[in-house]
Amino acid sequence: MVYTRKDVTTLTGTEKRRFVDALLETKRRGEYDEFVRIHIEYYVSDGEHGLRTAHMAPSFLPWHRRFLLDLEQALRRVDSSVTVPYWDWTKDRTTSSSPWTADLLGGTGRRSDRRVTTGPFAHATGNWTIKENVTGTEYLTRDLGRSGNPIELPTKSDLEWALDDPVYDTAPWDSTVRKGFRNKLEGWGTGRGSASWRNHNRVHRWVGGAMVGGASVNDPVFWLHHAFVDLQWSRWQARHRGTRYLPAEPPGPGDAQHGRVVARHERLPPWDVTPDELEDHSRIYQYA
Repeated sequence: MVYTRKDVTTLTGTEKRRFVDALLETKRRGEYDEFVRIHIEYYVSDGEHGLRTAHMAPSFLPWHRRFLLDLEQALRRVDSSVTVPYWDWTKDRTTSSSPWTADLLGGTGRRSDRRVTTGPFAHATGNWTIKENVTGTEYLTRDLGRSGNPIELPTKSDLEWALDDPVYDTAPWDSTVRKGFRNKLEGWGTGRGSASWRNHNRVHRWVGGAMVGGASVNDPVFWLHHAFVDLQWSRWQARHRGTRYLPAEPPGPGDAQHGRVVARHERLPPWDVTPDELEDHSRIYQYA
């Protein structure tokens, strides 16, 4: 049966509570920390060697689609009514709007150490100790809006700039490409600092704290953010009918990207699934 992912602002009080409770239970079972570990492992930049699947590559979108599905399945094993809501950061743009409420994700971190002290994921509750991390920090951190060097969330026009591009991705299939929907949405731009962060990347930076880097899954907003990113892939497909994931064929032996990116019909680690098989989610879920 096809289920529905909703805008987080439309959730009822009961739906919020059930979503939070399911997250806390996956954490208690040890399943949640495995998701963090996997994301850290597959957070490979195009400056490193070997295959890239999760970031700075065409498979950014199908990889995170499957990753989201795995988390959603874990939540639904706890409570079959739960789905991952999405956060429309072009609409809900303040540090006090949803999802940053005490009954959902809690708010920003305190000034001294960015520790989150409100909501169900605050360290003081005893239910959300960080165990898989790239640092030794055991508590969830945030710096919504980057108080010391403020930035704004992406706008509707920023998102439209990505959605308007009719090509999925282009060579050299990495963070340096300037054309193609994938990187315009993923958000690796030119220059230094905040001007180089677009769309998806800018949201990670705006949230700050744990959301910056490979261990970003430690902040539950990761899933709401990526559900919205996933929705944009669906909207892009609907706008550009007949468009497909690229590259269709793997780069050849003489190409610098040979063996470094996943083509349409190649297996997408760590799963036995291809980008081709992940292009259509309509038989599994829909968006409200």
